[in-house]
Amino acid sequence: QLQLVESGGGLVQPGGSLRLSCAVSGVTADYYAIGWFRQAPGKEREGVSCISTSGRVTIYADSVKDRFTMSRDNAKNTVYLQMNSLKPEDTATYFCARSRIGGCSGNVGKATWYGDWGQGTQVTVSS
Repeated sequence: QLQLVESGGGLVQPGGSLRLSCAVSGVTADYYAIGWFRQAPGKEREGVSCISTSGRVTIYADSVKDRFTMSRDNAKNTVYLQMNSLKPEDTATYFCARSRIGGCSGNVGKATWYGDWGQGTQVTVSS
C-alpha cells in the first residue's frame, strides 16, 4: 500500500499562487501515475490534473489548463501542483491519489479509477 500526504494549501487572494505538494511513500511509489482531484462542498470530486510515472505527460482539466502546472520529483518522491491565477471557484479540498488501471489516460479520469487517497489539503481563494 502506498501513502500519499498532501500539503501546501492555504488562503490566497484571487490572482494569487499556491503550490501543493504530494509526498508519496511505499514500495514502487514512483512507478505510478498520480492525479490531483478537488472537491468543494456539495459537489462531486473532480479531476484537476494527473502526471505520468516519468513526468513527461501531464493532463489538465479544461477549468485549470494554462493556470495549473503539475510536476514530479522522483528523487524526492514528491508530486507538485503549481497553481497560478487562482480564482474563487478554485476553492476546494485538494486530494492526490494513485492512478489505477485506466486512470490518467487521455484525461484525468474518474475518481473511482484512483486509490490510496491522501487526507486532502484545503485551498481557499478569497479576498
